[in-house]
Amino acid sequence: MINEQPKKKSALLPVCQLHAFDGHPYKVLDNEEMAVLTESIKEQGILSPLIVRPLENGEYEVISGHRRLHAAEKVGLTEVPALIYPLDRNEAILAVVDSNLHREHILPSEKAFAYKLKMEALKQQGKRTLSQVATKTDTAAEIGKETGESRDQVFRYIRLTYLIPELLEMVDEEKIALTPTSYLSEKEQRDLLDTMQCEDCTPSLSQAQQLKKASQKGELSTDYIFAMLSEPKPNQREKITFKVDELRSFFPKHYTTEDIQKAIIGLILKQYQEQKRQRSRRRTDRGER
Repeated sequence: MINEQPKKKSALLPVCQLHAFDGHPYKVLDNEEMAVLTESIKEQGILSPLIVRPLENGEYEVISGHRRLHAAEKVGLTEVPALIYPLDRNEAILAVVDSNLHREHILPSEKAFAYKLKMEALKQQGKRTLSQVATKTDTAAEIGKETGESRDQVFRYIRLTYLIPELLEMVDEEKIALTPTSYLSEKEQRDLLDTMQCEDCTPSLSQAQQLKKASQKGELSTDYIFAMLSEPKPNQREKITFKVDELRSFFPKHYTTEDIQKAIIGLILKQYQEQKRQRSRRRTDRGER
């Protein structure tokens, strides 16, 4: 987070001199929340100043307030109140990430790029002197401690940054499992996406894990993906259930539940065979004509 420093100053800055933070991990969406914010700014102005840092060209990079800036542009404001902090790139990254990370609604993709940015910034600041692997592990644990998530969960989110945009969007929409597909190569991800679109289906968590294992073994082909996604998922198999009490009146009193089940299957099989014979007779009749 940003520390209160004497060097900060407040100013009314022209909107044209403000730029979104390079690599900003959070999305600015024209959704219902934005509509409420826009209406509020239209009626009351910007009550909470943006936080920015000066750039070498005399302009400014937004650290906190991207949504407010977008709303201000929508209502036609030409100037916005801002607090100016002289931060370097890595200090600014930490401020950008932390200023939004505890929002009520945050997408998996936003967390993914936020965690990755923060990990890279901490590494660049030289706060760790251990090996690269130990550095990543230590930093992930620190990020997790701040956000209430485990170190492994932080790594799982960062893995999402390896997904192609289309699959990452599906993760945000909770259509596919969080991590396994991120271990596929870009080509394998494209093949998976094509199959999903053609077959109108998505892999279950179990199927995604199997795809990951096949990829690691070098066995993941388009045919493998198609065969995998063509398998019915257990929760998609339709079932017909009956209460025994509803069926007992149709069978002798001494029939057990197993007897009733066998009898029902026998009746269905008999009906199926009769329908099969009728179809055969119709085909024969058409041939004679």
